[in-house]
Amino acid sequence: MQYVRDVKTEVARVTWPSRKETLITTGLVLALSALAAVFFLVVDKIVQFAMTLLFQYGG
Repeated sequence: MQYVRDVKTEVARVTWPSRKETLITTGLVLALSALAAVFFLVVDKIVQFAMTLLFQYGG
């Protein structure tokens, strides 16, 4: 029972983010994830193009 009381005390001390802060943070995470996906797509296409040129030239 002491553990449950300690948990309740700690949860009461937590500063929870507002709805606006949560939405802004979620939006930033989604935007940065999309940006990273596009970046890696472009890098992958560049490497694929370079490998294609390298192997066509060597063959």
